[in-house]
Amino acid sequence: MRRQLLIFLKIVVLLMSANAAFSQSQGSAVITKPELVEMFENISRDTKWDMREPMLWGYFFTDSSKERLEKVAPLLEQQGYRFVEIFLSDKETESEPDLWWLHIEKVEVHTPDSLDQRNIFFYKFAKDHKVGTYDGMDVGPANAVH
Repeated sequence: MRRQLLIFLKIVVLLMSANAAFSQSQGSAVITKPELVEMFENISRDTKWDMREPMLWGYFFTDSSKERLEKVAPLLEQQGYRFVEIFLSDKETESEPDLWWLHIEKVEVHTPDSLDQRNIFFYKFAKDHKVGTYDGMDVGPANAVH
């Protein structure tokens, strides 16, 4: 049941990320504070997690260049994030362009307000370092750290 719930929450976050990517392509705001409030309400309602306690937060950046992501990973590590991996997204067809993902994580406590500020920071970080996108986050119990 716990694994199913974690998968459900990752799907929610991925849907928020997809919405953010669509919004970003339309030139508007990305993951909004009301969406974060809703995410926290869903977690409160659908899990036994105490979001006032440290949780494992994963953050994701995408780019067509693996090298660009490799260059920014150490900058994020210097800020206290743990590098998890850089991986190539699956393709539906061979002709699709490559899309690389950078996954970092950190055990920390967030509220909708603090997560909104973290997202704003990451959007600016991606823009400043010419990384394709900051794509969003996922969350799980801190005891999930490898």
